[in-house]
This record gives sequence, structure tokens and C-alpha cells, in this order.
Amino acid sequence: MIHILYAALYLRMLNAALYASEPSCKVQGTFQLNSLYKKGDIMLGGIFEISTKTIVPDLSFQMKPGQWRYISIFQRAQTMIFAIEEINRNPSFLPNITLGYRIIDNCEKLPIALRAAAALVGGLDDISMDFNCKGSPPVLAIVGDPTSTNSIALSRILSLFRMPLISYYATCACLSNKQEHPSFFRTIPSDTFQVKAMIEILKHFGWTWVGAIASEDDYGQNAMAELSEQIKSIGCLSFVETIPKVNQKMKIIKILETIKISTVNVIIVFASGVDISALVKEVVSNNIIGKQWIASDAWSTTHSLATKENFASFGGTIGITVRRGEIPGLESFLVQLHPNTYPNNTLIIQFWEAMFGCTFQQNINNQTSSSLGQNKICTGDEDIQSKKTPYSDVSQLRGSYNVYKAVYALGYALHNAMNCEYGKGPFMKNSCVDVTSMQPWQLFHYLKYVNFTNHLGERVAFDKNGDVLAVYDILNWQWDEDGSVKIKTVGLFDMTAPSGKELLMNESSIFWNFDSGKVPESICSKSCLPGTRKATKKGKPICCFDCVPCADGAVSHQTDAIECIQCPEEFWSNPGRNLCVLREVEFLSYSDAMGITLSTTALSGASFSVAVLVIFMQYRYTPVVKANNSELSFLLLTSLTLCFLCALCFIGQPSYLTCMLRHVVFGISFVLCISCILVKTIVVIMAFRATMPGNNVMKWFGTAQQRGTVFLFTFIQSLICIIWLMVAPPIPARNTKYQNAKVILECDVGSLTGFSCLLGYIGLLACICFILAFLARNLPDTFNETKFITFSMLIFCAVWITFIPAYISSPGKYTVAVEIFAILASSFGLLFAIFAPKCYIIILKPERNSKRALMTDMAFLDSYSSSSKPFPKLAQYNAPTCHTDVAVIFVEEDGEPPAERDVCIYPIGNSCKQISTPNMNCDPMIYPLLLPYGDIGWHKDLQHIPDKRTTKRIRLTQCQFYAYRLAMRNTFSILHSSGKLFQKFVIDAYVKTESACLNYLRLHQQDLRVEQYKRLSDALQANA
Repeated sequence: MIHILYAALYLRMLNAALYASEPSCKVQGTFQLNSLYKKGDIMLGGIFEISTKTIVPDLSFQMKPGQWRYISIFQRAQTMIFAIEEINRNPSFLPNITLGYRIIDNCEKLPIALRAAAALVGGLDDISMDFNCKGSPPVLAIVGDPTSTNSIALSRILSLFRMPLISYYATCACLSNKQEHPSFFRTIPSDTFQVKAMIEILKHFGWTWVGAIASEDDYGQNAMAELSEQIKSIGCLSFVETIPKVNQKMKIIKILETIKISTVNVIIVFASGVDISALVKEVVSNNIIGKQWIASDAWSTTHSLATKENFASFGGTIGITVRRGEIPGLESFLVQLHPNTYPNNTLIIQFWEAMFGCTFQQNINNQTSSSLGQNKICTGDEDIQSKKTPYSDVSQLRGSYNVYKAVYALGYALHNAMNCEYGKGPFMKNSCVDVTSMQPWQLFHYLKYVNFTNHLGERVAFDKNGDVLAVYDILNWQWDEDGSVKIKTVGLFDMTAPSGKELLMNESSIFWNFDSGKVPESICSKSCLPGTRKATKKGKPICCFDCVPCADGAVSHQTDAIECIQCPEEFWSNPGRNLCVLREVEFLSYSDAMGITLSTTALSGASFSVAVLVIFMQYRYTPVVKANNSELSFLLLTSLTLCFLCALCFIGQPSYLTCMLRHVVFGISFVLCISCILVKTIVVIMAFRATMPGNNVMKWFGTAQQRGTVFLFTFIQSLICIIWLMVAPPIPARNTKYQNAKVILECDVGSLTGFSCLLGYIGLLACICFILAFLARNLPDTFNETKFITFSMLIFCAVWITFIPAYISSPGKYTVAVEIFAILASSFGLLFAIFAPKCYIIILKPERNSKRALMTDMAFLDSYSSSSKPFPKLAQYNAPTCHTDVAVIFVEEDGEPPAERDVCIYPIGNSCKQISTPNMNCDPMIYPLLLPYGDIGWHKDLQHIPDKRTTKRIRLTQCQFYAYRLAMRNTFSILHSSGKLFQKFVIDAYVKTESACLNYLRLHQQDLRVEQYKRLSDALQANA
């Protein structure tokens, strides 16, 4: 914004200086610009490269320099005028608005282009024409400049004013940078897309070893940088050379020597026709043939290079250029040009003189030594229609077609601005703009969103970088029937086409300038046979490679394969690595030795479980079965049977049903099993807690509660399984990771989270059960199950902890075998650890399965627990334990707590005596450990020390006494180091202090005038 203000201030001051009646300084001279001008309501500017040859004036500094002279053809400039006139003739497009123009020739020089831009922006150039114009008005937008270098410089200046600059031929990719060129647009694709088109051509013909030459300007160097980056994916550059901007003979010869010694057959050139002309001349003179040239859009359509003299070296050149268009009515408009239409316009006069090789009479006297002399006098009657020149040729409208699209893009931006609805505009307060007073930055806003389809059906729109959709014609230099060289379209590159179909080539119509007449080869290494792939040599370009055999499981069916193709999941590579063969399918089946062993073991475990269940059912009324909660035992044996049988679901070819069934049955059966064991453990612990006096906790955990607990635990696991199956159920999968030549059929768990939750829930219940059983393992009981449960859960946890690393590291079908082994091992551990001792007593020791034996063992236990003798088997019998915390509540006959509580003491040799808790000897008698020296407690005669005593504060209260005793000091304190005994002392002191206060309130009601307070309260409530 500051730059804009400075520029505006500068222009204002300069304008005032030019038109002041008595200026303090004045312009000594003006620089003449060749231009075309027509006044309009809205002015559009144009900067064109009209001149094709420059005659340099005398610069010896011995006389005033002469004017630059040109031989001109300006079809593109006339196309801009034609488009503007066409828009003006359309009454519905821009009603009541006339577009004007001012078009300036840049003479192919950057300084003149900058001067032209300054003149267009500020209207400061003092040029008089036959239009009654005293200085042209400023313009809203500029069409041009055609070169990338000039456009970069112009864009940086015009972006300060947000003035749109639409180039029709500047292709440098750097201009897509909106940070540096915010107001730049173009109707020609960027070099980024041109390079992509060239890469596609190289890929299409298999050219991986190429050379590259670029001009020494922004256009050539940026395109070369883009090419160097993109070509890495398909090939490499043998050499990179730069054509100097100033013709240097030695540099051109050096480029020729590089071309001669290089083995490449394909050379890409990014340069304009003017820049490459010297190189073309030297290539032809040195008779360098057998090279396939690829031309950029800047010289692919240059007819001055596509000549018979150059055809031996450059025939068959493949070029890239922007798409050709057709503009109806343009040809007739071009041939209507005549000097009388624009009298005294120097640009028209120069064009006419260059066209017909003559000179007008008024210019003969103005010729200088530096001017181009003409012998023939122009009459104005020359016939332009009979003259075949590039000016009137509309068969290859490419640059002119881009100019046509640029003008219409500006027209549609103005059209959209005129159709703005008030209150819905894009500017402040949703306002619209008056087109007649529109500013460049406002037009810039509308231009960004231009989107229309022209008469050829081509969509014109700008992307976020100001670039248009990229469509290129692929050209080929060929002989024509009349012996001349023609530039023929042989293909199309369309970036809007689907991926892989951007390039369309008609190979049969391409001329190859080689003795074989076929597509040339340009490679660094020979082709790799099927079964191998290309591997880049270390330190060499990417297109210089070795042929490496494909890896196992990968094949290549064609020569020069960049990479080997991985065989499908059901196939594997043959020894030649050029064919995929069917893999062998493997899974844990019932016919395998391992499958037979595991299935037999599972059925044996299920049989054992059923056998134990039958035994328990047969002896369900015996003390051993009844003492171990027969109902839970039956349910536990049933769940163990399901645990053994669920292992069978893991054997056989996986299917959708078996994959879901195996994990669901496994998870629910094991949770049911662990839930039964957990409830049995809880029942044993509560049974022993319930043996204490007054403890009837068993009534809160009866049979119904036990069933409900088992059901709840199992229901949670069922819910986990249901959610798992709904979100990501286990499915059959084909595993090829472990054995290359085999496909292992297995079940993919689907959701790893669901599988982890299933196992984690089982592990959680198992850990809780193990902890509870371990803590209750020493409870005294003849048939105490907690010891066996502890041992069984120890086996269960050990098996599943070792299962995790074995499951992860086992390959293929052995993963399933490890899971089945863990299921069987843990099930056998639970079955034998819990039920083997009971079956032993029931079957082999029936004499111990009686109430008498049970009571005898209990009496034996009680006798040892009540005596001072040690237990004969310390590992089996332990001293009974009881709670150490006792709470006692005292109440009187009316249910209220007693007013006082006394302490009974029994002196040696005397009868019982009672002392009250406020007695000073109460504390040392109750807490001899805390007060080992018999320190007396509080009594009513305690007083403050003299220096702390006042007339109103003499006696020491009970609260002050205990506060003093409980205070922290720097010396060691037995009181504060006594743990829970100290806590009891604090609570006792608090109770005594509060009791004394309550007693005082109760015994001094009259002194406290409580009755009066009550009456006062009643009176206040009555008044309220």
C-alpha cells in the first residue's frame, strides 16, 4: 500500500510539472512509441511484439541517435482490435459501453516494454495522433507482454496497482507464483504443463537418454529446471547446455561439440526462434544429422526455421504448441487494413512499407544513414489480399487465438461487473461497482472468477495461479507436396483428460528423419529381458542401469520393466520370474497329524469334564460336593466342557461361520468358567467371614446373587462379542507372509480392539480370581477350595502369559495350534487342579466323604487353634484371626447418649472403683505408652502461668490444655510417633472437650437465659 501511495504521488507531481504554465523544469525530449489508439468509455492496453527485425541506429555519440526502425507484421495486435470491435458490436454484451484500446509495440526490448507499461498506467507519454487526442487516458488492464522475461518485470510493477496483466505467450512457470505476481494472468499454459507434455512424449516412445538446450533467459532456464526435476522419474539428461542471449560463436561451437560426442539421439530445446536461429545455422552447416529434435512452443511453429535448407538436420522435429483456434471474420478484417484508415499513423505506415517493400513519398526525405532505404514508392493502391504473408494467414491461429481469449476474458469480467445485483456485490457493504468508473483492482477481482465457453466450445477459466487449462497440439515438421516444409498436427496433449490418457498420438502420420524411417532409440543401457527389472547404477544417471532379476513372488512380463509386478495373493513366481504360478493352500485340518492330535486331546478333555460332571451328579448329596457349592460346580464343569469343545472350531478350513463362532464360543465359555471360579472364591471367603458373631453377610450373597453374578460377568463378555461382530467381525483371510510358496488360510480377527477386549476381560477376571484365592488360601477348612483355585489360576495365568509371545512368533497354521494348545492346557489345568482332589476323595477315599470325618477334622483344627501348642502342619493349619477394631455405642433407657461416662479401675487388692473421664489421672492410666512418666491430665484447678494471666483469663480450659499438649515441637515426641494410638488419643481428647461443653450447656440453662432467648425468637417470628 505504501508503494502504491508513493507511485500515485509521483505520477501526480510529474503530471503537474508537465502541464504547468511556468514549470521550474521541463522535459528536454520524448521517447517515441509506436502505438495504435482508439478512444472508448473503458480503455484496454496492449503490449505486443510487432517487430520481427530490428535496425539499430547510429550509437557513435557523434550525432543525435536515430529512431529504431522495424519491419512489422502485427496479426496479434490486429486480433486484439478485432476482438474489441466484435464486443462493441454486440449490444447485449456490454450495453451502452464502448471499449477503447491503446496498443504499443515493445520492439522486442525490455526497456521499451517498461516504458510502454508506464505510459499505459499513467497516460504520461505525450504522443499526438489524428484522433483529436491530447494524451491518452489510463487503461484498466493490459494484454501482453508475449515474452516471459518482459512479463516478469511488467508484472512486478503492475501488481503494485493491482492492474491485471494478461499474457498470451509468456509460459515461464515462475509467473504462477502469486506471491510475486498477484495480478498476472495468461491464456497460454505454463511451462510446467509443457514439460509434462514432453515427459509424456518421452515415455510414449521409450526415450530415456536425452539432451537438453535452453536459452539464457527466464523462459529457458525455468523450463530447464522443471524438465530436470520431472525427467528423474523416467530417464535422465546426458547434457544440459545454454544458448547465450548475445550471439557468441565459441559458445555455439561448444554446444555443437557436446552434441557430436554425446550418444543421445533425442534433444529437447527451450528457446525462441530468434535465440535458436544461430544454433540452427551452425548445426546445418556442420551437417549434424540423425538427431530427433523436440521443440518448445516458442519455436515449434517458426516458419523461418522450418525450411528446405534446414530439413536435412531438423526434418521430423516434434514440436509442442498451444492449441490452434479459428476466429470467424478475422481474415476479412485483417485484409481491410489500409494507411488511409489510419492516416499519419507511423506504425501502419511502417507495416505497409515492410509488407510491399516500398516507401511513402513523405518518408523519403526523412531517411537517415541509419534508416532502411527503399527504392520503390508506395501508392496506397497495393493489394494486401494478393500478398501471402504470415499476417493474413489464419490457418494456424495460436498466439492470435490466445489474444482473442484474453480480450474476451476481460470482456466477461466487465460483463459480470455490470450484472452485479446491488446489495449482493463483492465490495464493501456488499456494494457493486460503476463500470464507467471502475478501478483496475476491481476488475482484477472479477477477472479471477471468469468462466465461460467460447464459440469453439472451449472453456476459458483461470485457476488459483492465474493459469488456463492446458491443451497442446503435437506438431511434426514434414515435406509438403509442393516441396516446401509443412508443420503438421500429429497428436494432442490434454491435461483435462483422465489420468493416463492425456497424450494422444497418431504415429502413422509422423515423419521420422532417419534412414530406417522408424522411431529412433535413445537409451543408455540395453533393454532388460522379462524376469528382470532396471536397477540404477551407483553414481550414474537413472537411465544407465543394470538388469536385476525380480525378487521372489514378483515377475516382469515385458522388457525394460521399471519394477517387477507382485504376483496375486493366490500365485507365486516361477523360477524364471516371468510367470505367476498357483500357490499351495495350507490350513490346520482334521487330516493333519497335528490336527488329529489336538482334536483328540480336545475330545478327551470334554469327556473328562462330562465324567466328572456325572460323578458329581451321582454324589451331589455327599458332604464333599455340598461343601463345594454343587450348583456352581455343575455350571463350572459344563463351561469347561464347552472350553474343550470350542477348540474344535479352530480346526478345519476357515469360513465366515467358523471364524465368528470360534472366538465367540471361546470368549463366552472361558468367561463363564472363570466367573464360576470367582464366585466360588467369593463364597468361601464370605462363608468364613460369616462365622463371626453377629455377621450375617451370607444372606446378601445367597444362591440367587451367585447366579446373578455369574450371569452378569458372562453377559458383559457376550456384549463385547456382539459389538465386535457388528463393528468388524472375524473373517477368513489368506496369509502369505510366512511361507512364500504357500497360502495359509486363517481367520483375521477383524478388529484388533475387539479381540484385545475379549482376551483382556478374561485376563481381568482371572487376575481378580487369583488374587482373592491367594489371599484366602490359608482359611481353615477341610475342603477349602481356595488353595486349589489358587493353584489352578496360577496354571491358567502362566499358560496365557506364555501364549502371547508364542502366538505372535508362530508362523502360519502353527499360530492356530498355539491358540488351541493354550485353550486345552488352561482347561486341563482348571479341571484337574480343582476337581481331581475331590474325585480322589469321592472315588478312592469314600470314608472321608462323611459328616463325621468333616466334624472330626474341624474339632482337630479347633483344638490346635485354642491351645498354645504349635500346629503340627504349619502349611495346613493357621491360627484364627479376628478384627482388631471394635466400636461400642452406649445409650440410656430413653435412647439418648449418657451424660457422662466413667472408667472402672481395679487396684491390686481392692474392689472396683469408678473415676470420671475429666479426672486428671484418667489419661495416664488409659495411655501408659503415651504418658510413661504418669503426666497428669487436665483438671479444673489448672491456671495460666503468671506472665500469661489476665484478670479475665486465669483458669486453663480443657481445650487450651490439649492444644498445648498436641502442639508440634522440635524435640522428639512419643505422642506424635504413636500412629493409630495417637489418633485414638486425639479423638478421646476431642470427645472429652465437647462433652464438657455440652454438659455445661445442659446444666446452666437458667444462667444462659435460654427461656428468654426462646421468647425473643417467638416474638421475632410473630412480627415477621
